[in-house]
Amino acid sequence: MTTTATGKNSRRRRAAFSRQDRATLTAFVGVPTVLHIALVWVPALMTIGLSFTYWNGVQLSNIRWAGLNNYITIFTKTDVFWDALWHNVVWLIFFTAIATPLGVLLAYQVDRQIRGHKIYESIYYLPVVLSLAVIGIIWQFMLGPGGFFQGIMGKGIENAIPIFSDDRFNTWVILGIASWRHIGYIMLLYLAGLKSVDPSLREAASIDGATEWQAFKRVIFPSLASVNTIVIVITVIDSLRAFDLVYIIYGTSTGWPILGMLVFQNIYGQSASMLGAAYAVVLLILSITPIIFYLRTVFKEDK
Repeated sequence: MTTTATGKNSRRRRAAFSRQDRATLTAFVGVPTVLHIALVWVPALMTIGLSFTYWNGVQLSNIRWAGLNNYITIFTKTDVFWDALWHNVVWLIFFTAIATPLGVLLAYQVDRQIRGHKIYESIYYLPVVLSLAVIGIIWQFMLGPGGFFQGIMGKGIENAIPIFSDDRFNTWVILGIASWRHIGYIMLLYLAGLKSVDPSLREAASIDGATEWQAFKRVIFPSLASVNTIVIVITVIDSLRAFDLVYIIYGTSTGWPILGMLVFQNIYGQSASMLGAAYAVVLLILSITPIIFYLRTVFKEDK
Protein backbone atom coordinates (compact mmCIF):
# COMPACT_ATOMS: atom_id res chain seq x y z
CA MET A 1 0.00 0.00 0.00
CA THR A 2 2.81 2.40 0.93
CA THR A 3 4.63 1.76 -2.36
CA THR A 4 1.45 2.30 -4.34
CA ALA A 5 0.70 5.56 -2.52
CA THR A 6 4.23 6.79 -3.06
CA GLY A 7 4.03 6.02 -6.78
CA LYS A 8 0.73 7.91 -7.07
CA ASN A 9 2.18 10.93 -5.25
CA SER A 10 5.21 10.96 -7.57
CA ARG A 11 2.96 10.86 -10.64
CA ARG A 12 0.86 13.68 -9.23
CA ARG A 13 3.96 15.84 -8.64
CA ARG A 14 5.16 15.17 -12.18
CA ALA A 15 1.72 15.92 -13.53
CA ALA A 16 1.68 19.21 -11.59
CA PHE A 17 4.48 20.49 -13.85
CA SER A 18 3.35 21.25 -17.36
CA ARG A 19 5.69 21.13 -20.34
CA GLN A 20 6.08 24.91 -20.08
CA ASP A 21 6.95 24.61 -16.37
CA ARG A 22 9.64 22.02 -17.09
CA ALA A 23 11.07 24.18 -19.87
CA THR A 24 11.16 27.16 -17.50
CA LEU A 25 12.90 25.13 -14.78
CA THR A 26 15.43 23.88 -17.31
CA ALA A 27 16.14 27.40 -18.56
CA PHE A 28 16.35 29.13 -15.18
CA VAL A 29 17.75 26.33 -12.99
CA GLY A 30 19.28 23.66 -15.17
CA VAL A 31 21.28 25.87 -17.53
CA PRO A 32 22.78 28.11 -14.77
CA THR A 33 23.65 24.99 -12.76
CA VAL A 34 25.47 23.42 -15.71
CA LEU A 35 27.30 26.67 -16.43
CA HIS A 36 28.25 27.06 -12.77
CA ILE A 37 29.65 23.54 -12.59
CA ALA A 38 31.48 23.92 -15.93
CA LEU A 39 32.93 27.38 -15.28
CA VAL A 40 33.55 27.24 -11.51
CA TRP A 41 33.81 23.74 -10.08
CA VAL A 42 35.52 22.00 -13.00
CA PRO A 43 38.32 24.63 -13.23
CA ALA A 44 38.63 24.61 -9.42
CA LEU A 45 39.08 20.84 -9.30
CA MET A 46 41.51 20.97 -12.23
CA THR A 47 43.51 23.67 -10.43
CA ILE A 48 43.74 21.50 -7.31
CA GLY A 49 44.99 18.59 -9.41
CA LEU A 50 47.51 20.71 -11.35
CA SER A 51 48.92 22.14 -8.12
CA PHE A 52 50.61 18.75 -7.62
CA THR A 53 52.38 18.87 -10.99
CA TYR A 54 55.12 20.65 -12.94
CA TRP A 55 53.72 22.32 -16.05
CA ASN A 56 54.23 25.52 -18.02
CA GLY A 57 50.64 25.58 -19.26
CA VAL A 58 51.49 24.94 -22.93
CA GLN A 59 51.41 21.24 -23.83
CA LEU A 60 49.56 18.58 -21.89
CA SER A 61 52.37 16.12 -22.67
CA ASN A 62 54.74 18.24 -20.55
CA ILE A 63 52.80 17.68 -17.33
CA ARG A 64 54.97 15.97 -14.73
CA TRP A 65 54.03 14.78 -11.27
CA ALA A 66 55.49 16.99 -8.52
CA GLY A 67 53.75 15.74 -5.41
CA LEU A 68 53.95 18.31 -2.61
CA ASN A 69 57.02 20.07 -4.03
CA ASN A 70 55.09 23.16 -5.10
CA TYR A 71 53.67 23.57 -1.61
CA ILE A 72 57.07 22.93 0.00
CA THR A 73 58.54 25.65 -2.23
CA ILE A 74 55.83 28.09 -1.20
CA PHE A 75 56.08 27.52 2.55
CA THR A 76 59.85 27.11 2.89
CA LYS A 77 61.56 28.86 -0.02
CA THR A 78 59.31 31.81 -0.92
CA ASP A 79 59.61 34.73 1.48
CA VAL A 80 57.16 36.86 -0.52
CA PHE A 81 54.39 34.38 0.36
CA TRP A 82 54.56 35.34 4.02
CA ASP A 83 54.57 39.05 3.15
CA ALA A 84 51.51 38.53 0.95
CA LEU A 85 49.74 36.47 3.63
CA TRP A 86 50.45 39.17 6.21
CA HIS A 87 49.00 41.85 3.92
CA ASN A 88 45.82 39.79 3.45
CA VAL A 89 45.56 39.29 7.22
CA VAL A 90 46.00 43.03 7.81
CA TRP A 91 43.32 43.66 5.16
CA LEU A 92 40.95 41.29 6.99
CA ILE A 93 41.67 42.81 10.41
CA PHE A 94 41.18 46.34 9.09
CA PHE A 95 37.88 45.45 7.42
CA THR A 96 36.66 43.60 10.52
CA ALA A 97 37.74 46.13 13.16
CA ILE A 98 37.25 49.44 11.33
CA ALA A 99 35.48 49.36 7.95
CA THR A 100 32.64 46.99 8.88
CA PRO A 101 31.75 48.74 12.19
CA LEU A 102 31.75 52.07 10.34
CA GLY A 103 29.32 50.59 7.83
CA VAL A 104 27.06 49.41 10.68
CA LEU A 105 27.22 52.84 12.35
CA LEU A 106 26.43 54.62 9.10
CA ALA A 107 23.50 52.29 8.40
CA TYR A 108 22.10 52.89 11.88
CA GLN A 109 22.38 56.66 11.56
CA VAL A 110 20.79 56.66 8.11
CA ASP A 111 18.00 54.44 9.42
CA ARG A 112 17.38 57.03 12.16
CA GLN A 113 17.01 59.60 9.35
CA ILE A 114 19.47 62.09 10.77
CA ARG A 115 19.80 65.43 9.02
CA GLY A 116 21.35 64.97 5.60
CA HIS A 117 20.92 61.19 5.65
CA LYS A 118 20.00 61.10 1.97
CA ILE A 119 23.26 62.84 1.09
CA TYR A 120 25.32 60.43 3.22
CA GLU A 121 23.50 57.46 1.74
CA SER A 122 24.18 58.64 -1.82
CA ILE A 123 27.85 59.42 -1.13
CA TYR A 124 28.56 55.99 0.30
CA TYR A 125 26.37 54.18 -2.22
CA LEU A 126 28.28 55.58 -5.20
CA PRO A 127 31.45 53.42 -4.84
CA VAL A 128 29.34 50.29 -4.29
CA VAL A 129 28.23 50.31 -7.93
CA LEU A 130 31.85 50.57 -9.07
CA SER A 131 34.30 47.68 -9.25
CA LEU A 132 37.55 47.85 -7.29
CA ALA A 133 39.39 48.11 -10.60
CA VAL A 134 37.54 51.32 -11.46
CA ILE A 135 38.05 52.61 -7.92
CA GLY A 136 41.78 51.89 -8.27
CA ILE A 137 41.92 53.91 -11.50
CA ILE A 138 40.10 56.82 -9.84
CA TRP A 139 42.46 56.95 -6.87
CA GLN A 140 45.48 56.41 -9.08
CA PHE A 141 44.56 59.63 -10.87
CA MET A 142 43.90 61.31 -7.53
CA LEU A 143 47.06 60.30 -5.65
CA GLY A 144 49.56 59.20 -8.29
CA PRO A 145 52.31 61.38 -9.81
CA GLY A 146 50.69 64.28 -11.65
CA GLY A 147 47.40 63.59 -9.88
CA PHE A 148 44.96 65.93 -8.17
CA PHE A 149 46.45 65.56 -4.68
CA GLN A 150 49.98 66.07 -5.95
CA GLY A 151 48.86 69.26 -7.68
CA ILE A 152 47.32 70.61 -4.48
CA MET A 153 50.59 69.90 -2.66
CA GLY A 154 52.50 71.73 -5.39
CA LYS A 155 54.33 68.60 -6.53
CA GLY A 156 55.12 67.77 -10.14
CA ILE A 157 55.78 64.39 -11.72
CA GLU A 158 59.52 64.66 -11.00
CA ASN A 159 59.19 65.40 -7.27
CA ALA A 160 55.84 63.71 -6.53
CA ILE A 161 55.18 62.28 -3.08
CA PRO A 162 55.58 58.46 -3.37
CA ILE A 163 52.24 57.65 -1.77
CA PHE A 164 51.93 54.13 -3.18
CA SER A 165 55.61 53.19 -2.97
CA ASP A 166 56.43 54.49 0.52
CA ASP A 167 56.24 51.60 2.99
CA ARG A 168 55.41 53.98 5.81
CA PHE A 169 51.86 54.61 4.66
CA ASN A 170 51.09 52.76 1.41
CA THR A 171 49.36 49.95 3.36
CA TRP A 172 46.95 52.36 5.03
CA VAL A 173 46.29 54.21 1.77
CA ILE A 174 45.33 50.97 -0.01
CA LEU A 175 43.16 49.83 2.90
CA GLY A 176 41.49 53.23 3.04
CA ILE A 177 40.69 53.08 -0.68
CA ALA A 178 39.29 49.55 -0.37
CA SER A 179 37.25 50.58 2.68
CA TRP A 180 35.61 53.40 0.70
CA ARG A 181 33.66 50.74 -1.18
CA HIS A 182 33.37 48.20 1.63
CA ILE A 183 31.79 50.67 4.08
CA GLY A 184 29.07 51.54 1.58
CA TYR A 185 28.39 47.87 0.85
CA ILE A 186 28.04 47.03 4.54
CA MET A 187 25.83 50.08 5.01
CA LEU A 188 23.42 48.84 2.34
CA LEU A 189 23.23 45.34 3.79
CA TYR A 190 22.55 46.50 7.34
CA LEU A 191 20.21 49.26 6.19
CA ALA A 192 18.08 46.64 4.44
CA GLY A 193 18.16 44.53 7.62
CA LEU A 194 17.23 47.45 9.86
CA LYS A 195 14.21 48.23 7.68
CA SER A 196 12.90 44.73 8.40
CA VAL A 197 13.24 44.92 12.20
CA ASP A 198 9.87 44.84 13.94
CA PRO A 199 9.21 48.35 15.38
CA SER A 200 7.54 46.75 18.39
CA LEU A 201 10.97 45.48 19.51
CA ARG A 202 12.28 49.03 19.71
CA GLU A 203 9.16 50.18 21.55
CA ALA A 204 9.39 47.33 24.06
CA ALA A 205 13.05 48.10 24.75
CA SER A 206 12.24 51.78 25.23
CA ILE A 207 9.39 50.98 27.63
CA ASP A 208 11.72 48.74 29.64
CA GLY A 209 14.07 51.71 30.10
CA ALA A 210 16.84 50.58 27.76
CA THR A 211 19.12 53.26 26.38
CA GLU A 212 19.56 53.58 22.64
CA TRP A 213 22.88 51.72 22.79
CA GLN A 214 21.43 48.95 24.98
CA ALA A 215 18.47 48.54 22.63
CA PHE A 216 20.78 48.24 19.63
CA LYS A 217 23.23 45.88 21.36
CA ARG A 218 20.73 43.53 22.98
CA VAL A 219 17.65 43.74 20.76
CA ILE A 220 18.25 45.11 17.29
CA PHE A 221 21.70 43.70 16.47
CA PRO A 222 20.87 40.10 17.55
CA SER A 223 17.75 40.21 15.38
CA LEU A 224 20.02 40.83 12.38
CA ALA A 225 21.67 37.40 12.67
CA SER A 226 21.15 36.53 9.00
CA VAL A 227 22.69 39.83 7.90
CA ASN A 228 25.61 39.29 10.28
CA THR A 229 26.32 35.94 8.64
CA ILE A 230 26.30 37.47 5.17
CA VAL A 231 28.57 40.33 6.27
CA ILE A 232 31.11 37.99 7.87
CA VAL A 233 31.25 35.83 4.74
CA ILE A 234 31.61 38.87 2.46
CA THR A 235 34.29 40.45 4.66
CA VAL A 236 36.44 37.30 4.74
CA ILE A 237 36.10 36.64 1.01
CA ASP A 238 36.75 40.25 -0.02
CA SER A 239 39.82 40.43 2.22
CA LEU A 240 41.43 37.22 0.98
CA ARG A 241 40.61 37.38 -2.72
CA ALA A 242 41.63 41.05 -3.10
CA PHE A 243 43.44 41.47 -6.39
CA ASP A 244 42.09 44.05 -8.84
CA LEU A 245 42.77 47.15 -6.73
CA VAL A 246 46.39 46.17 -6.08
CA TYR A 247 46.89 45.13 -9.72
CA ILE A 248 45.64 48.50 -11.01
CA ILE A 249 47.99 50.39 -8.69
CA TYR A 250 51.14 48.23 -8.88
CA GLY A 251 50.72 46.17 -12.05
CA THR A 252 52.53 42.83 -11.92
CA SER A 253 55.24 44.04 -9.54
CA THR A 254 55.47 42.93 -5.94
CA GLY A 255 55.30 46.46 -4.57
CA TRP A 256 52.51 45.38 -2.22
CA PRO A 257 52.16 41.60 -2.55
CA ILE A 258 48.94 39.78 -1.76
CA LEU A 259 47.98 36.17 -2.38
CA GLY A 260 45.79 36.96 -5.38
CA MET A 261 48.70 38.76 -7.04
CA LEU A 262 51.01 35.77 -6.47
CA VAL A 263 48.47 33.50 -8.16
CA PHE A 264 48.40 35.80 -11.18
CA GLN A 265 52.18 36.24 -11.39
CA ASN A 266 52.90 32.51 -11.27
CA ILE A 267 50.21 31.27 -13.62
CA TYR A 268 50.15 33.94 -16.34
CA GLY A 269 52.55 34.61 -19.22
CA GLN A 270 55.92 33.08 -20.07
CA SER A 271 56.80 32.50 -16.41
CA ALA A 272 53.72 30.34 -15.90
CA SER A 273 54.15 27.47 -13.46
CA MET A 274 51.91 25.41 -11.26
CA LEU A 275 53.13 27.38 -8.25
CA GLY A 276 50.25 29.65 -9.22
CA ALA A 277 47.83 26.73 -8.90
CA ALA A 278 49.28 25.90 -5.48
CA TYR A 279 48.87 29.53 -4.39
CA ALA A 280 45.26 29.38 -5.60
CA VAL A 281 44.59 26.25 -3.53
CA VAL A 282 46.08 27.87 -0.44
CA LEU A 283 43.90 30.93 -1.03
CA LEU A 284 40.84 28.69 -1.50
CA ILE A 285 41.46 26.88 1.79
CA LEU A 286 42.03 30.13 3.68
CA SER A 287 38.80 31.56 2.26
CA ILE A 288 36.57 28.56 2.86
CA THR A 289 37.78 27.40 6.30
CA PRO A 290 36.55 30.31 8.47
CA ILE A 291 33.31 30.51 6.52
CA ILE A 292 32.51 26.82 7.02
CA PHE A 293 33.41 27.04 10.71
CA TYR A 294 31.17 30.05 11.27
CA LEU A 295 28.23 28.66 9.31
CA ARG A 296 28.39 25.38 11.21
CA THR A 297 28.33 27.33 14.47
CA VAL A 298 25.32 29.36 13.37
CA PHE A 299 23.38 26.30 12.17
CA LYS A 300 24.06 24.48 15.46
CA GLU A 301 22.71 27.44 17.41
CA ASP A 302 19.59 27.52 15.24
CA LYS A 303 18.91 23.86 16.04
